[in-house]
Amino acid sequence: MQSSAGEFVYPFEKAEKKEGNIFLKQVDLLAGDLVSEIADVFFYPILTFEKVGDQPSEFIVNYNKGYKEDDIITFDGGKPANDQEGNRTKFVFRKSKDGKSLELKLLKQGSYSDLPANPVKLTGGNGQGAFANVSKATPQVPEVPLVVAWLVVGAIFFTVRMGFINFRGFKHAVDVVRGKFDSKGAEGEVSHFQALSSALSATVGLGNIAGVAIAVSLGGPGAIFWMVIAGFLGMSSKFTECTLGQKYRTTRADGRIMGGAMFYLQNGLAEVADRTGGVLFRPLGKFLAVTFAILCIGGSFGGGNTFQVNQSLNAVQESIPWLGDHRWVFGLIMTLLTGLVIIGGIKRIAQTAEKIVPTMCAVYMLACIVVLLKHTAEIPAAFGTIFDSAFNPGAAWGGFIGVLVQGFKRAAFSNEAGVGSAAIAHSAARTKEPVREGIVALLEPFIDTIIVCTMTGLVIVITGHYEGGNAAEVAKPYADINNGAGLTSTVFAAEFSWFPHILSAAVVLFAFSTMISWSYYGERCWAWLFGDGSSMVYRILFLVMVFLGSIITSTSILDFGDLMILGMAFPNVLGLYFLAGGVKKDLDAYMTKLKKGEFEHSQ
Repeated sequence: MQSSAGEFVYPFEKAEKKEGNIFLKQVDLLAGDLVSEIADVFFYPILTFEKVGDQPSEFIVNYNKGYKEDDIITFDGGKPANDQEGNRTKFVFRKSKDGKSLELKLLKQGSYSDLPANPVKLTGGNGQGAFANVSKATPQVPEVPLVVAWLVVGAIFFTVRMGFINFRGFKHAVDVVRGKFDSKGAEGEVSHFQALSSALSATVGLGNIAGVAIAVSLGGPGAIFWMVIAGFLGMSSKFTECTLGQKYRTTRADGRIMGGAMFYLQNGLAEVADRTGGVLFRPLGKFLAVTFAILCIGGSFGGGNTFQVNQSLNAVQESIPWLGDHRWVFGLIMTLLTGLVIIGGIKRIAQTAEKIVPTMCAVYMLACIVVLLKHTAEIPAAFGTIFDSAFNPGAAWGGFIGVLVQGFKRAAFSNEAGVGSAAIAHSAARTKEPVREGIVALLEPFIDTIIVCTMTGLVIVITGHYEGGNAAEVAKPYADINNGAGLTSTVFAAEFSWFPHILSAAVVLFAFSTMISWSYYGERCWAWLFGDGSSMVYRILFLVMVFLGSIITSTSILDFGDLMILGMAFPNVLGLYFLAGGVKKDLDAYMTKLKKGEFEHSQ
């Protein structure tokens, strides 16, 4: 198959917005403006470094016929950033969705210290030539955004303040999950394992599949190392917030548990006010709690709902193209399945999660292990590449950018450390010791980030898709991170032709489990704001959003939900700073009893 002559326009929206529903266009524009305003605040650069290059951001490519599938064409001329030829702008010819023709895809956007002059000649491939005109280039200036600094500094603080509980509490966490320290007769609705599974079902998801490839794309293999570091730090944040979720939970007359950040922000800071005499702590706590609850509801509709449906459908239609033209069918099926689970509350959610989470993790991890076994000889070299890239000054910075900026932006709902959502699930666990459940919770970032994400990253590097320092070769064909699930499918498909079908099933399970857990998070916040009697209203709205998620294609609307999840970190982490002292005292008392062996005799 050979290409016909054609034109490629970037950004893609310019070509796509020529057609489409006028109402959806207006909604997209309004959502885009709102997202832009919020993002300007969340991602305000508190640290800025020297410019590293200019990236072509608006251009048109005209190509002649004769190109074949997988032909790569590259911008000629100019001077690539850091004098690295891998930083040139590249494109690849791929089959169209209908398989009847070839179309040009952006492979790498590129970066230049000296941009090539227009018209830019493109070299490579078997065709009869191609030229581009670049109308705009964007300076690439490394920055540390506000929300990233807020989460990272908080994680470092809680790690130090809690005496590195992420290390010293790990073995005990495993013992608790195994049931060694179950509390007989304790209040609660679910077991430690069920609470962990419920929280993990919201964290282990599409961020593990797509977010890792994006992190490696931006930061190189060294991003995997920094991802592990971020995971370890996040364990301490998760411990702190989930301990507080247990400590300040309340039990209703019918035995249902109510807990989460909205409770410890309001009631915890009220205690601080009583203890210190600070008159501002009580209204501050109420303000932070209300803000958190509103953002959590918004996040549950967005990142915890519409984004999940949208992404899982993008992956499934790779295996079932028919769904691409009948998106509503997928949405209806997901709506019905989700409704069957969430109507039963946390108990049914936990029962479902404890079955789905181990299964989906096992399937995905098995696929990773099989790939790694096929490349056993390359594993030592891959680790060498990762560590070398992590501590090379340029690559280390890129790793931080890839993991901390893109990682927290896209996968904040995958790790959730510092966001406060998981405290809602863990507050329902049966235990007499809040610290014990907090220690269980620190396993989440370990499983989610350190194990699952690291395995994905290793597969990308070991299979050669890193392309000698250019993992964007994998990421860019999918235009943006909103289509990230497909790029991991490409990596695995290179090893196993049947893997995209397995990944499609895994993505649906990941998305489904995330939605049912986030429905509980959002419902608890809704009930806290409007009362238990209004819970059914929330569930109906949530199911409506599940269906809409299958037909919404606006990235602005999807991004809005993600920003709500990131926004939860601001009131939550601020409250954690004020309450960390009490958590440390509770932790010290608990560890003292544990060392004395009191729990083995009393439980």
